[in-house]
Amino acid sequence: MNNTRFDFSPIISRKPLKLPNGARVALWVIPNIEHFHIDQPSTSIYGGTASFNPDILNYSWRDYGVRVGIWRMMEVMQKYNVKGTVALNSEVCENYPEIIEAAKKLDWEFMGHGKTNSTLLTGISEEEEKQIIENVLSTIEASTGQRPQGWLGPALTETYHTPDLLAEAGVEYVADWVNDDQPYPMKVRNNGSLYSIPYSIEMNDITSFLSFGHTPEQFGQMIIDQFDVLYQEGAENGRVMSICLHPFLIGHPFRSKYFEKALQHITSHEDVWVATGSEIIEHCRHELYAEVK
Repeated sequence: MNNTRFDFSPIISRKPLKLPNGARVALWVIPNIEHFHIDQPSTSIYGGTASFNPDILNYSWRDYGVRVGIWRMMEVMQKYNVKGTVALNSEVCENYPEIIEAAKKLDWEFMGHGKTNSTLLTGISEEEEKQIIENVLSTIEASTGQRPQGWLGPALTETYHTPDLLAEAGVEYVADWVNDDQPYPMKVRNNGSLYSIPYSIEMNDITSFLSFGHTPEQFGQMIIDQFDVLYQEGAENGRVMSICLHPFLIGHPFRSKYFEKALQHITSHEDVWVATGSEIIEHCRHELYAEVK
């Protein structure tokens, strides 16, 4: 079957994107702050114990992120005045309230990221998914004071109904579709509105370290190289760059060092707009598509 969620739109044929204050690149950084269940498998660094119940090795490795890693990330990002757009499991709100309070003080944005990354959005009914989405959004709103405007599925998972349900729940942008350097409108039912925002499965510490086996130095250089090319292209047509991170990976000292070097490089350039997801979508909705919120 063919995809019907959006039209084909080659970037060379579009109206050039003008970013605020003449910026060439809009940068958004996405810390994935997640909660995991001790009796369910999830992201693992060592496959040898991944099928065990409990899998103490991999569970405790992931747990480093909320106990230590996120705090190191916050310190580095604050140093370079980079606000995060948190992909937030709603179960974090109950289990790690100190993280929520710290992120609020930093004026970070929160977007929905399912209940827990121990459960994916696949193989469920439309009604069940609708209830999950509403529960996630309501829980995050009650905890943070913000109703999420954005969404990233756990492990970027969706059903065929997800974009429709997100739009109907008032979500304005989704980060699951990693196919562009600019936001674009998606087709949803009932004349709703939903935008795809550039996210990355490669400028992402999960795949870089666990799938490709890159060193921290290589990952840091990848971020710099990605930015340099987008910065050059952005002189004619603005680009959006995401850096997609998990505190149980990038939050370790030997990796955090190179994340900081990359942020230092990016923020040393003029004409860079360091933004949140909702700020990017609000601007592009008007600038590219003449749609006012």
